[in-house]
Amino acid sequence: MTTTIQEVPMLIGKQWVHPTVAEFGSIFNPSRGQLIARVPLGGPADVDAAVQAAQKAFASWSVTPPTKRAGYMFKYRALLEEHFEELAKIVTLENGKTLDESRGDVRRGVEVVELACGIGELAKGESLPRVADQIDGVTMREPIGVCAGITPYNFPAMVPMWMFPIAIACGNTFILKPSEKVPLTANRLAELFLAAGFPEGVLNVVHGGRAVVDALCTHPGIVALSFVGSTKIAEHVYVLGTQHGKRVQAAGGAKNVMVVMPDAEPDSTLRAVMGAAFGCAGQRCMAGSILMGVGETASAVQKRVAEAIDALKVADTSADPSAQMGPVIDAPAKQRILSYLDLGQKEGAQLVRDGRKLPGSLPSEGYFVGPTLFDNVQPGSKLAADEIFGPVLSMMRPQNLQEALAWANRSPYGNGASIFTTSGRHAREFSLGIQCGMIGVNVGVPAPMALFSFSGWGRSFFGDLHVQGHEGVMFYTRQKVVLSRWDSEYRRTQGW
Repeated sequence: MTTTIQEVPMLIGKQWVHPTVAEFGSIFNPSRGQLIARVPLGGPADVDAAVQAAQKAFASWSVTPPTKRAGYMFKYRALLEEHFEELAKIVTLENGKTLDESRGDVRRGVEVVELACGIGELAKGESLPRVADQIDGVTMREPIGVCAGITPYNFPAMVPMWMFPIAIACGNTFILKPSEKVPLTANRLAELFLAAGFPEGVLNVVHGGRAVVDALCTHPGIVALSFVGSTKIAEHVYVLGTQHGKRVQAAGGAKNVMVVMPDAEPDSTLRAVMGAAFGCAGQRCMAGSILMGVGETASAVQKRVAEAIDALKVADTSADPSAQMGPVIDAPAKQRILSYLDLGQKEGAQLVRDGRKLPGSLPSEGYFVGPTLFDNVQPGSKLAADEIFGPVLSMMRPQNLQEALAWANRSPYGNGASIFTTSGRHAREFSLGIQCGMIGVNVGVPAPMALFSFSGWGRSFFGDLHVQGHEGVMFYTRQKVVLSRWDSEYRRTQGW
């Protein structure tokens, strides 16, 4: 494990550049609180340079045949597979995930690249001969121009690959602004992209904070923006971007519910609940953060979850491959999460397992919060309403499924919800009644595979077309309709 403090470059065209900036961000190994890199916090000038490179590349890339674009994507996929373990280790180093979680992060990103390899099929238009007398109709989907993506720290590999592979396969060029907390994974993805032979300027990487975000939202050379992050910033990006005439898809936060019915299968339900609540240290917008034990099952569910928390191994993920949960991203995140433990107790919830009580073997400078369980959380409380974005599970006790649905549907968010049951009737009632875009039936984290779109509702998403899947292709293309009239030989000879 290197302790060298590296300076992270930006990718403009095919050049890795170290811009002159006034400020740098610090990149830490979250398990140890150890500084590992510095990232330049760029500004509008860096965005403009990237836009110019992307515009220049768009002229030729946009008319490159889809089959040839797919060929580049196949080469890229092969390189991602070749460097799979390397990428997973980078994710663990700068994000703090366990190695298995990092592998999952990379794998879900690679799946989107695999989807992009089929762009010739995905972006096909439609045709209808004789749509009217002597007239044929054809639709085609064309690239839209220079696109940009702003991505969060919690999935350093997957979320960027939700965006740029599909956008680029559709014939666009792209500017990626990864989170300034996890730039190393994004840069390595870009290095492999260049190694796959893509033309200069097709993918660019600009690092920075709000100045870069706002420049991407307002630059006249950018036609579309993709964003994943908190709801507050998602709304800001959506409003600012659309005000400047851009297409915007902006995915925000969530407060996802897991409902356990009395007839649920106990063992598989427990595994799903633990993975959903404490996987990635709870730092994901599809985390199961509210657990509803319905009726008579609540006490038994609480006891099993508490015992499973006791057995969960929290460790330094950069050194211990057997770790089952790692740290949160940084010191501010740790303090924010811990503040909710104090708040929950003030609200009257029962603190069943306290994440402040940690194993003495953990690095003292690491950003660790242990798995936390509250019980008797009340509707309308901050624990029930706020996205904590950490390993805090809030348990509620509705008397029946109808009450569970009523409580869940009070949330302004709308990402995911899950039910655990062996009853088809309960599963159907839940699926039809819950107000969110992604539903799990005996699935803890109902995040869709690359073939389907990530379909948040409410204040979990701003825009019309979601990321990845068919909607992703639609977002990065625009439709053209061609109506053609070719008179028959008879009509021409008659002078018609």
